[in-house]
This record gives sequence, C-alpha cells and structure tokens, in this order.
Amino acid sequence: MPESLQLSPWLATIVAALFAIILAAIAHRIVAIVLRRATSTLPVVHTVVLACVPVMRFLLPLIALQLVWQAAANDLPYISGIRHLNGLAIIGGVCWLLIAAIGGLANGVIAQHPADVEDNLTARRIATQARVLSRTAMTGVVMAGVALMLMTFPGAREVGASLLASAGVVGIVAGIAARPVFSNIIAGLQIALAQPIRIDDVLIIEGEWGRVEEITSTYVVLRIWDERRLIIPLQWFIENPFQNWTRTSSEILGTVFLFADYRLPLDPLRAELQRVLEAAPEWDKRVSVLQLTDVTERTIQIRVLVSARSSGLAFDLRCRVREALVTFIQREYPDCLPQVRMPATAHNPPNAMAYVKAMP
Repeated sequence: MPESLQLSPWLATIVAALFAIILAAIAHRIVAIVLRRATSTLPVVHTVVLACVPVMRFLLPLIALQLVWQAAANDLPYISGIRHLNGLAIIGGVCWLLIAAIGGLANGVIAQHPADVEDNLTARRIATQARVLSRTAMTGVVMAGVALMLMTFPGAREVGASLLASAGVVGIVAGIAARPVFSNIIAGLQIALAQPIRIDDVLIIEGEWGRVEEITSTYVVLRIWDERRLIIPLQWFIENPFQNWTRTSSEILGTVFLFADYRLPLDPLRAELQRVLEAAPEWDKRVSVLQLTDVTERTIQIRVLVSARSSGLAFDLRCRVREALVTFIQREYPDCLPQVRMPATAHNPPNAMAYVKAMP
C-alpha cells in the first residue's frame, strides 16, 4: 500500500506528460501547416520555416514536458534530475533551432541569386558572404549553448569562480592555444566582408589552378583541375599573396607562343588565326592579336593573344589555336619550321648556307 501511494503521484505526472506530448504534436502540426501556407509567397522566410519545422517537432514536446515537470511536486523522487536533463535537452534544442534557422536563411538568400548564369559574379559574392557568415554564427551558437549547459551545473560554476583568481595565466594559456582557431574565425569575417575570394573563383595557389569549391569557418577547399582538393586555412589568404582570375570578371586573355624559321610570312598566319577564331565557339570576339615578340639566332618567337569569357574556355581556345596554327605551318610552309643552319663546307653545296631540320 505505501508503494502504491508512492507511485500514484508519478502516475498522474506521467499521464500529464503524455497529454502534453500529444498536445505539443497537434500544435506543431497545425502551426507548421499555417506557417508553410503563410510564407509561400516569401521565398527566404519559407526556406527558414522549412528548416525549422523538423527541429520544432522535437523542441515543442520538450518544452511541454518541462512545464509538466515544473508543475510536479518537489518531493517526487528524481524530479530534480529529470528537470535538469530536460532543461539541458531544451538548451540543445534551441541551439539546434537557431542553427537550422541560420542555415535556412543562408540557403534562402543563395537560392534567390542562382549561380548557373553566364555573369554570376553577384551570385558568387552573395553565396560567399552567406556561407561564411552563417557558419561563423553557427559556431557562436554552439559555443553559447555549451556555455549555458555548463552553467546549469553548480560544480561548473564553482570551478569557474575559483579560476577567476588565476584568470591572467589561464587567459594567456587559452589565448595561445586557441590562437589558430580565433585567427581563422577573424580571417573568415574578413573574407566575408572584403571578399578577396568567393565561391567558384578561379585561383592560382602555389602553382595549382583550381576553383573555390567550399569556404568553411576555418579553411577553404580548392578543387584542382585534375579533381584533387587543396585544403587551405583561411588565415593563409590574409597573410600570403595569390592570384584570383575572377576577382572582378571571369573574362581573361590567353597566350599562345610559336617558334618558326625567319622565312615564315606572318600575314598568311594572321589570316589563318582570324579564320580559326571566327569558327571557335570559345572566342568572345574581344581580342585577336598575332605579334613577333622575340628573335634568336635560330628562330623567331610569335605570340598569339586571344580572349575568352572564362579561364576554362581560354584554355580550350589556346589549345585550338595552337593546334590549328601548327597544322597550317606544317601544311603550307613546311620549310619554315624551326631549323638549324650549318655553314657550307667542302662536303656541302657551294651555296652560302645549308638548312637542316632541327631535331625536336
């Protein structure tokens, strides 16, 4: 009999908790439907709502349960521990909700500016700011959530108070240990605001050509042309120079160098270049130049300058032009390929010079 009397208060509390969970689930369903329909004409807000709805499915029952536990009698066995655990779960759920809302806001803003267009500079700028700032904010939310959870433990508060006496030493040690983390976070904010790099920018770093695939709160992922990934800390971009081929525009000039004999006429080569460019879809019709840029004792150096809308197209255009001009010289002026001139001797014809094909 005493045992049943002990269980009866818990029985009523458990029944109340079940009703609270059911009511929270019904409220979640109704509110979710209303918010989805109300925000259907607001794309960014709608994205935030869609990101928060799954989290609220768990957070609302936790809040309802906490109300039940707080209303229960204080002399119930284990009630204080249950209240504490439920409070920790609520703090974690609120942090999860904030992270989901921040991610939904970033995704909604990015979706408003698609990057699958020819001139996507604005879209890449906004995507970079949204990604970096959202991840920095998420990091702050996680740190705040962990701090709030620790503050719910009396022992943690006492330890914190006892450490205040040696705060100077602890601060120095913590600052030295966390310097890389905080420097990368600050570098992330600098990159988000000043934007020396953006998502999908073409960079040259340590001789590697690649596109910015991802910018996190601590590092950048560079997708190399041969499918490799180069991981670079954010702080590196603040302290070191690098090339950004798409800083203000994706348009770029491409260069092709050819070496030929002195006897090669340049006007037919210029006409062939123009014919090749007119048929090339990669050419943007801005620049088409063929110049004699250097001479040596054996050959002349010809530089071809062409333009394209992006670095990838410029590379393909350079290959096309190089192949076409070499083929043209081989077909029309085979004797104008690079050669080595040998002085006339008793074993050679009596002309001034004899021409011998140069070995590749």
